[in-house]
Amino acid sequence: MFQDMSKKLNASMEPFKELMEIQTRMLEKLTRQQIECAQACMHSTLSQTSELKQCSSAEELIDLQKRYTESVEETLRQASKDNFEAFAEAREAIEKISSSAFDAFAEKK
Repeated sequence: MFQDMSKKLNASMEPFKELMEIQTRMLEKLTRQQIECAQACMHSTLSQTSELKQCSSAEELIDLQKRYTESVEETLRQASKDNFEAFAEAREAIEKISSSAFDAFAEKK
């Protein structure tokens, strides 16, 4: 009897375990993406700093700043896109789990 209750409890907790796994994977992916984004921004900053020494006019400085800004902007745009994709993947997986869990309670005809 106890084993049956334990099996039923484990089976009923399975969707929650799956939800936690999905959330964990999503957060791990978001963390990796944010680290990559920060590294790319730091690389752009270091690159700009080293190129700054070679600027000899205001025009060169403005062009350097423009390229730096465009580089960081593209990095942030890509990071945002990647983050939205990670959220969308997690949402889809959660919706599948939710719909299958609720289907079990639906009336059978």
